[in-house]
Amino acid sequence: MVGDFLMKLKGTSLLEKQILNTIFGKIEHGSLGVRYWDGEEIAYGQPRGNIKLILKTAPPFNFANDPVLAMGEAYMSGDLDYEGQLEDFLRLLDSNPQVFAKNSVLTKTVQAMSGLTSRFQAKQNIQHHYDLGNDFFSLWLDKTMSYSCAYFKHPHDTLEQAQLQKIDYILKKLNLKPGETLLDIGCGWGWLIIKAVQTYGVKAVGITLSEEQFQKSQQRIASLNLTDQITVKLLNYLDLDEKTYCFDKIVSVGMFEHVGKKNIPKYLEKVSSLLTPGGLSLLHTITDTTESKPENSWIKKFIFPGGYVPSLREVIWQLPEYDFHLLHGESLRMHYAKTLDCWYHNFSDHIDTVKEKFDDQFVRMWSLYLQGCAAAFRATGLDIHQLLFSKGLNNNLPLTYDHLHN
Repeated sequence: MVGDFLMKLKGTSLLEKQILNTIFGKIEHGSLGVRYWDGEEIAYGQPRGNIKLILKTAPPFNFANDPVLAMGEAYMSGDLDYEGQLEDFLRLLDSNPQVFAKNSVLTKTVQAMSGLTSRFQAKQNIQHHYDLGNDFFSLWLDKTMSYSCAYFKHPHDTLEQAQLQKIDYILKKLNLKPGETLLDIGCGWGWLIIKAVQTYGVKAVGITLSEEQFQKSQQRIASLNLTDQITVKLLNYLDLDEKTYCFDKIVSVGMFEHVGKKNIPKYLEKVSSLLTPGGLSLLHTITDTTESKPENSWIKKFIFPGGYVPSLREVIWQLPEYDFHLLHGESLRMHYAKTLDCWYHNFSDHIDTVKEKFDDQFVRMWSLYLQGCAAAFRATGLDIHQLLFSKGLNNNLPLTYDHLHN
């Protein structure tokens, strides 16, 4: 019976190897080396590549249905490793969508469902990621606890310097004046609204769906005696009552990716209803080249459930529908790659602590997430933009943007 079982197992492994061989054999652009669990190495695509996948066991997953998800899960469990630069591997994926894209029918189904998330599910999605614990995020974020793209004026800026510069840069773009009101949609741990109040004398409201962020921001505001000037609410942005609130300026940093494709119009409509005529809004969001690119199902399952990265054009073309006038747009792509490098460096310095809190699989998952995103910003169409727009025409703004760099 043992012999029969081993023969069956060998036959299964052979079948899985044949399936993988067929899939990888479709690579047309670039090259990929694969070392299989039986020691055989095969080069696919063009010769002389420097990327190699190392399959330690026959994959117990349905690789053909969703290769990217399957490889991510295998890496997390330790059944797969790689040699070479992650940027080169992502370029390979990007150049061969016919090989690595998820089953097309299933992809269309998922894309059709994205953005139809209920408000309850939206909160669950946010808490899945951001409520891993303030003690966890504080290990590798800077002192401001800013979890979004920083702004590096010089290559050797520290992460904390770059995050403070990012906040200052955003506040300058908003052209804040004393006594104005500011809304931060997805305020995180609250440092942007704190700096806005301290520097410009505005009154600010921040909203978040994360319990951990809500508690920490409340503590910070109270410790700085700013409770009369700043209010933080544990609330979905759609539930903010426009009959009660009206703002001169509205900012959103790193939240828009959680809105969902179908809810982009709802977001813009809500911002319009909350913004005074002539008011300014700044949207800081990850973008992609086109809206037709396949989603990264591994990121969606394990890191950001419910997430959707919009294309730049699908955001901009909708602005006029809500009487928004684009004033300034800027790509910070390489700034985010460098930010992620800093985060991964800090994360690596605390791996033993993270393992004690979670486990080895969690460490491999987050290592892949941080390194993979840095590589994606360098090697693919993934980008990040700051878009500044006004509600209606505003003729009282500075004629140039020289003030941003003073």
